[in-house]
Amino acid sequence: MISEIVPAALGGERLDRIVAIILDLPRSAAATVVAEGGATIDGVVERSGKVRLAEGQTVTADPSLAPTVGPPEPDDAVDFTVVHVDEQIIVIDKPAGLVVHPGAGNTSGTLVNGLLAAFPEITDVGEPHRPGIVHRLDAGSTGLVVVARTPDAYESLVAQFADHSASRHYMALVWGHLDAAHGIIDAPIGRSRRDPLKMAVVADGRPARTEYEVRGRFAAPAPCSLLECRLETGRTHQIRVHLSSIDHPLIGDPVYGQRRPTLGLSRPFLHAAHLEFDHPADGVRVSFDSELATDLQAMLDGLESAD
Repeated sequence: MISEIVPAALGGERLDRIVAIILDLPRSAAATVVAEGGATIDGVVERSGKVRLAEGQTVTADPSLAPTVGPPEPDDAVDFTVVHVDEQIIVIDKPAGLVVHPGAGNTSGTLVNGLLAAFPEITDVGEPHRPGIVHRLDAGSTGLVVVARTPDAYESLVAQFADHSASRHYMALVWGHLDAAHGIIDAPIGRSRRDPLKMAVVADGRPARTEYEVRGRFAAPAPCSLLECRLETGRTHQIRVHLSSIDHPLIGDPVYGQRRPTLGLSRPFLHAAHLEFDHPADGVRVSFDSELATDLQAMLDGLESAD
């Protein structure tokens, strides 16, 4: 069971929408959980998804009652770049704005829908509602994603991301100048107590570690720093949450940016630039690199160095 306290931002919302958020399910699947008696409000079972909740109420949802979700529909209109493909894996350079797989509020037009159109054999690889997917990028982030093309490749890649032998490096532009040129942020991440739509550093969260190195310092149009970040874990919104927690949020981040100006950027400055892992076929170490997306490079080019 998963419990959340309804924050002010969701006061007045329907139970089925809040359950969809808590369990990361499509609205229709959340409605099924509610109808099956899998949701409570302040400890009382409620079977109607139409009930509207008030701030401060406690909602509990049972993920085991979620219906089995089949594979999404293929969609050849989804645009993405294939960096590498072989019999075992597909490496994608994801554009900004593209959601990786269907979930609450996004049932179509995702990377998975596009992958199924181009590589229909991944239908039975991994989890049915996100076939082939072993790790994710936020919708607003750009850069590299590896997708498993076979069940054996899926098992290998999942294991490598779980034991942290797969390596991911991100470029991030943050507000301010950091005191140390190199550091590690070691702080657990979980659902925000104030808003279950957001993640936060919380005492009872899941372990999370982000290593960073300063790659550039800039003075204008505002003090900011370019960081290279390496994930030792892969929590939802990890880099964005961790950097905001040390008062150096990503420039352009509408959720964790602490209401600072965007400097003209329409999304968080976060790019998955390097991906490295052991190839599932033979164990040979392979790596892939991605240049900064055009909008991020344009912003970087317009900054005045502080060095």
